[in-house]
Amino acid sequence: MTRRPQALLWDLGNTLADWNPDYLYRKLIPGEQQRAGFLASVCTMAWHTEHDRGVPMAQNRKHLIAAHPHLEDLITAWDTRWDGMFNGYVDGMDGMIEAIAAHDIAQHALSNMPAEKWPWVRAHYPSFERFEVAIISGEEGVIKPDPAIYEIAKARLASPPGDTLFIDDRLENVEAARAAGFMGHHFRGAEGLKADLAARGLTL
Repeated sequence: MTRRPQALLWDLGNTLADWNPDYLYRKLIPGEQQRAGFLASVCTMAWHTEHDRGVPMAQNRKHLIAAHPHLEDLITAWDTRWDGMFNGYVDGMDGMIEAIAAHDIAQHALSNMPAEKWPWVRAHYPSFERFEVAIISGEEGVIKPDPAIYEIAKARLASPPGDTLFIDDRLENVEAARAAGFMGHHFRGAEGLKADLAARGLTL
């Protein structure tokens, strides 16, 4: 049996919170091909990564609007209609934080997220208030899987990295956490996470 973690370090988007820009843009661009083209060539994930890195949304959209003035409303919606990209919790994850809290396990967050949107996310996911430490990339100016953000986590968490389980849906982020000394779980669904936690001595 793998040793029981003293603390969990959560990714948020698509591990706990169900986030997908398509949830919003399917309402704004009904045509599937047109919508896919917009998200692949205009408001791309590479572009959004700059928000996660700390670039304000109002600043980051200027060059897109200059290049695509006829799409200004759609580009601006990424910011002004941010809430439309969320669909509650990932299947099976609602109540997970509370269930773990009942086992007296410390819980923290390490998320790639725009700093300006963290207050909204925290307000709409009340269970996130249980995090003792929340490291938000947009506030730090560095994103996963950069080793620097894991060093920030190591400095701020009370538990040693070897006793802390990092959970993320992106394998490269998990591998970077393991390289920094954390235990890691590559999240691919609630049942797989529960099975891994049980194997580590934490049965929910």
